[in-house]
Amino acid sequence: MTPHSLAFYVDVVITGTVLGVRPTDSPNRVTAVLGSDFGENNFGDRSMCRDYGLAEFYWDRVSADHPWSGHHFTLQVHRLAYRRGTLANEMLRARYGRFTPRLRFEKLQRLLQRRGVPLLEIPEIPANAPYYRTFWQPDSQVAVSVIGTYGEYSTPDSLRVGDVYSIHAPMTADEVEWRRGRVG
Repeated sequence: MTPHSLAFYVDVVITGTVLGVRPTDSPNRVTAVLGSDFGENNFGDRSMCRDYGLAEFYWDRVSADHPWSGHHFTLQVHRLAYRRGTLANEMLRARYGRFTPRLRFEKLQRLLQRRGVPLLEIPEIPANAPYYRTFWQPDSQVAVSVIGTYGEYSTPDSLRVGDVYSIHAPMTADEVEWRRGRVG
């Protein structure tokens, strides 16, 4: 992992933003920062996703005559294992350099701990356990999904146990409590 691309993930977990873009920002704000090279998926006139390769931003709205409201973003880190870093947006590469195909959770966690930023393990949704483990940063409301064991989406030739699968924000304290209640 290059120090620069690892710095990107550290920045996201600490700030809960992608290059300063929050999950609640408008589509225009995301485009202003990340550029216009994206794929757009509309799910009717009430939900939309803009796919920047590594980063995806999601919005919803009450109806077509209402403005978009930012819902969340997801960094699809696992995609880099298949494309060898070409999915990192031009703006991300300009700031952080080359992105390598895998992100080891131990490295990310160690760097965050050095900065006093804890990642707390929270219960996984039963359908995803034991294949994934989820870690949560309460201040930034960022969740990190890690390969827990081999299964349908992880094979020895793509991701390894302990690789980060995705990073998602926000994950609220209410969602964490809901997960704890489902498992407990």
